[in-house]
Amino acid sequence: MIYGKLWTVVKPTVGIPIFIAAVAIASFSVHLAITLNTTWVKGFLNGKGATAAVVVQMPIDSA
Repeated sequence: MIYGKLWTVVKPTVGIPIFIAAVAIASFSVHLAITLNTTWVKGFLNGKGATAAVVVQMPIDSA
């Protein structure tokens, strides 16, 4: 273990819950940011179907 001496400073009964809480908070904040900053996630969560992408083809000039 790389940080084996860490547990001589911080008890595992304190350090492990703090680590798990930090991971949970980071994950929640990333998911919240995705939900708030995109339009398709809100539509998907509200039950709207997917819309087809529009493809525009440009004619090729043969000069």
